[in-house]
Amino acid sequence: MQFQKIDPRVTITTPFGEIKIRFYPDDAPRHVENFVKLAKMGFYNGTTFHRVVPGFLIQGGDPLSKSPDRSLHGSGSPGYWLNPETSDRPHKRGAIAMAKVPRESNSTRDFNDSGSQFYINVADNSGLDRTYTVFGEVFRGMDVVDKIVAAVRDDCDNPLEPIPMTMTVKE
Repeated sequence: MQFQKIDPRVTITTPFGEIKIRFYPDDAPRHVENFVKLAKMGFYNGTTFHRVVPGFLIQGGDPLSKSPDRSLHGSGSPGYWLNPETSDRPHKRGAIAMAKVPRESNSTRDFNDSGSQFYINVADNSGLDRTYTVFGEVFRGMDVVDKIVAAVRDDCDNPLEPIPMTMTVKE
């Protein structure tokens, strides 16, 4: 019996339109599996793009971004972290990667990949190569990403008007 490799796609729906993502399961199998699992569970639904930096990236996936307390945005996780799966995949425009979130561990700071927070590069960012786990790319909807990154934001790069998302998975 031959097994067919599953090749899921995720659609991120925002007030600005849809962003369609395809994955690199050969390069980052645990990150792809984790992201798709969370998307299927509805974990990302209602979270926001809480960090938008023109010429750099948009970041989302923090469960604390559902809170009106903006000081919490960017510090949350699903309660676990992932070990990095770095590769030679470049941080090109449209690449999607996992953000690193510091966690306290026996009074030392341990920077692992977030269990849920991700970012989409809005420009080529080769300075991030082989440091962050690139696990997919936008194949449709970069115009939506460009609208999100242009949002008016505060001094912490958090959009003044929340930009919520919902995700659907197609296998």
